[in-house]
Amino acid sequence: MATSKRKHDAPNVDETGDNVSSTSDEIEAKKLKPSNDDNTKSITQPMKDLNGFKVVKILSESTDRKTMFLHGQFEGSEDQAVVLLEKKPFNEDKLSSVLSSDTTLTLELQNDVYGVYEGFPKQELNGIKTTVIYPATERHINKFTRQEIFLVEETYEDYKNITLPHLQSQKFSIQWVYNILEKKAEEERLVFEDPDAETGFVLLPDMKWDGKQVENLYLIAICHKRDIKSLRDLTQEHLPLLENLQKKCHEAVEAKYSLPASKLRLYLHYQPSYYHLHVHVTHLQFDAPGTQATKAHLLSDVIGNIRLKSDYYQSKSLTFVARGSDDLLAKFKEAGKL
Repeated sequence: MATSKRKHDAPNVDETGDNVSSTSDEIEAKKLKPSNDDNTKSITQPMKDLNGFKVVKILSESTDRKTMFLHGQFEGSEDQAVVLLEKKPFNEDKLSSVLSSDTTLTLELQNDVYGVYEGFPKQELNGIKTTVIYPATERHINKFTRQEIFLVEETYEDYKNITLPHLQSQKFSIQWVYNILEKKAEEERLVFEDPDAETGFVLLPDMKWDGKQVENLYLIAICHKRDIKSLRDLTQEHLPLLENLQKKCHEAVEAKYSLPASKLRLYLHYQPSYYHLHVHVTHLQFDAPGTQATKAHLLSDVIGNIRLKSDYYQSKSLTFVARGSDDLLAKFKEAGKL
């Protein structure tokens, strides 16, 4: 099934960061450009291949994560595009097919008992997770470009005087979030929903998870309530929402994937990739991007902090990592905070 590109905290270069296809270079995306031009695929039409994509620049690559992020253009269009390529992890259920005559070997080195080969499994076992952002903005391109990073300590005064005005000036759309909440997109991917307008949420796979290996489980819980941007907005009045999230995420994951709460990590990002309250749900053994101390805040800790002090997140300094090209970083520098 092809999936459109959305920003369920898509993999950042410095952090790395939610479907199957029959082609060897597995295309798991749709072009996102709505158009009346017959030569341009619309959001409702899955791509069959990457024919016509011309690379402008390699934005980033990681040998550890087996990823490469590309900036380019499609023939016949002046719009920019970003293509994210990621080699898929091994699937234990498919090992018997890999370790068979279907996999051809080419010898690279033989020394005593050691033989090194390059293996070529059959096509359906050799997929590349491919995400296409099109048309891409400069912000998308910057997001996936490897850059120098900086540690920023933000007081609540800094948030009110620097961060919040900056966020309010931005026009980066989160319509894709509302499409999910309103069942206009991805309804078939929902794992669970609590429809309550105040304490409810939808739970669905993140773009970074292929939905197959439970050991790499990565879900996103997106709240129905639309007036909470981030940790900074949370107070005691939101405890029913947060406690409901925690309880029902645990129950839903155990019911569908047979994973108990003790095997799960529930957390929020600060700064988040998009400013609509959402919670990440990952397998505890999965080295998920964005789980480092400078990014992730455990949901259980958030609940505990607010129980201790209702305005905890309106009084505590929060530390986050900013990338060299981030406009927010520039605002902090202009204010003499770095």
